[in-house]
Amino acid sequence: MRAFAELIDRLIYTRSRNSKLALIADYLRQTPDPDRGWALAALTGELDLKTVKSSQIKAMADERFDPLLFRMSRDYVGDTAETVALMWQEPVGGVPAEDDLSVSTVIDLLADTSRAKAPQLLAGLMDRLDANGRYALLKLASGGMRVGVSARLAKTAVAQAFELNVDDVEEVWHALSPPYAELFAWGEGKTARPDPEGTPYFRPFMLAHPLEETRVDLADYAAEWKWDGIRVQIVGTHGSVRLYSRGGDDITASFPDIAEAFAADGVVDGELLVRGDVQGGEAASFNALQQRLGRKTVTAKMRKDFPAFVRLYDILIEGDQDVRALPWTERRARLEAFVPALDQGRFDISQLIPAESYDQLATIREGARDAAIEGVMLKRKDSPYIAGRKTGLWYKWKRDPLNADCVMMYAQRGSGKRSSVYSDYTFGCWTEDDELLPVGKAYSGFTDEELKMLDRFVRQNTVNRFGPVREVEKTMVLEVAFDSIHDSKRHKSGLAMRFPRISRIRTDKPADEADRIATLKRMVT
Repeated sequence: MRAFAELIDRLIYTRSRNSKLALIADYLRQTPDPDRGWALAALTGELDLKTVKSSQIKAMADERFDPLLFRMSRDYVGDTAETVALMWQEPVGGVPAEDDLSVSTVIDLLADTSRAKAPQLLAGLMDRLDANGRYALLKLASGGMRVGVSARLAKTAVAQAFELNVDDVEEVWHALSPPYAELFAWGEGKTARPDPEGTPYFRPFMLAHPLEETRVDLADYAAEWKWDGIRVQIVGTHGSVRLYSRGGDDITASFPDIAEAFAADGVVDGELLVRGDVQGGEAASFNALQQRLGRKTVTAKMRKDFPAFVRLYDILIEGDQDVRALPWTERRARLEAFVPALDQGRFDISQLIPAESYDQLATIREGARDAAIEGVMLKRKDSPYIAGRKTGLWYKWKRDPLNADCVMMYAQRGSGKRSSVYSDYTFGCWTEDDELLPVGKAYSGFTDEELKMLDRFVRQNTVNRFGPVREVEKTMVLEVAFDSIHDSKRHKSGLAMRFPRISRIRTDKPADEADRIATLKRMVT
């Protein structure tokens, strides 16, 4: 546990993405099986020890500490597990230096313990650990790691640790289970790459570059709408169906209606949306979709009030044939033949925009006022489906260029009726060296319900305090709208936004995919 606790502690206080990658990669290389596999599962959210709930940790605190003192300490620290770990009284004589529990031993003990006996077991384990170890133990047991590590970043660290291709790691990931012995054996060259065939596994997405100043010839490119939902991949294999987000997270449980309706063998790429009304209307705004995002269970009422559907863009696998190497025109023809056999209430195809010239397309784009349209996609007609962003193949042309996806960095309480909630947010974008620098501050643009969610995020993800300011884990992506952006010598990023406001909370987007400083600098007026 000592090495794992040190990893967690260092990840919390490390801002740089590259530094986080190096820390995880070093840990994976130096730690034996199965400890490193269980640690990786904890970091990626794949570890679910149902024995321990956060309410039990709170009950332990109520038994051992003065309730008023604990509440005051919890309010200051911002995290129940951290507060308990810091307040826990160590045994007389201190923690034995030679008593180093392994991660796998802790996992086995917790897995074999009943929920009723879990608090007693936890207390005994905490007596054998220092403050960092206690914090890591409680986070491991409750499943709330929150150390600024996305699943994508952890998979990238695996690739970096063993000199593997990250796309290969992502493809085999969902065919494996913790503690990932096959993954590490492959990484160390002891066995061949695990074969995920026969399972509904994830394929990395093809992504687009911002169009910016580029002009394209519509003789070479097809244009279609960029819909304002979340990008998903649907995988059907021998009756088993999975939905994956752009980051490779399995979101099937949040959208069982889509999985149930996909009665086909194949892999398709599209935009997940909800209907504007329950009578089968057009796509609603992103805010409507947000009512269903991130839910582990979906009620019948939720499914009825916010009926999900997928507007399909592309096909990767047709039956058992991999068609990714085919040009876009051939894949499009196959997709058009594939879609009619699907449930028409749940799946349709994204229509092409009939524009004869770039200027005509620009006019059509500016005139679009559909709430679910974010802009235009331009796809080279001869482009294969290639993982990642490849210059010149796909472009995204957003309708409103003065938007940026930023990462929340700091938060402050508001004033007046907002004096008790964290409502003022400082956010940043990435440099080319993967450093996050502040680019603006906003305190408007969200609903009261969204404010409650953001306030809860700040309290549960605080990593440092500077007077009234809380620094948070760099995992929350905010889409920020602003009137203009200017050069500024007062800010480290060299930029200042005019009238920034939060236009959307991007819980679907990994933090490392937020915008870069260079992109914002091209918007300077």
